[in-house]
Amino acid sequence: MAPLAAAAARAQDREAELRRVARVATVMMDGDECKRVVTPRALAAMFAENPKDKWAASDDYNVDAPTFIRVKKTLIRLSRLAPFPCDVNLWLPLAAKPGKVHIAIRNANELSQFWTWGALHQDAHPAMKTVLETGGIQAVSEKPGLTSVLAPVYDSLGAVVGLVEVVARSKPDTHENVR
Repeated sequence: MAPLAAAAARAQDREAELRRVARVATVMMDGDECKRVVTPRALAAMFAENPKDKWAASDDYNVDAPTFIRVKKTLIRLSRLAPFPCDVNLWLPLAAKPGKVHIAIRNANELSQFWTWGALHQDAHPAMKTVLETGGIQAVSEKPGLTSVLAPVYDSLGAVVGLVEVVARSKPDTHENVR
């Protein structure tokens, strides 16, 4: 098999595994719990600007600890379903700012195709908007070496209340061209 064809096959296999984890995550994630992770105080502080301390909102990031731990453990367990290192991150839309999302929980390897370091909120990527609006699953491979699969998180009434990002990094074979 030609090197490019082999790389394409590996990328397809990786995406298929990420999709499998994403489908399981859609069933396993409790949207009612996910909505309770970030406290109302932290949500309010997220948009407040403190002229004396531009990092005040980050410093005041407050979660409901027992809920946070339960949800984070579920995300970690989900990430272990893949046969390679991956992360499963929780993203929540911000009701106070339509079109904005917040990464409520990042996972062990701190991989994300979308999160900007230090950002408490950001514009929702078009694929995120699609997942939140339709409940479909979307794959994204925009950043070199990263593949993300986005899947909806549902509450007990069947409403999409967030999404998970199942993400992995491809590791190039350094010996690929010397065989």
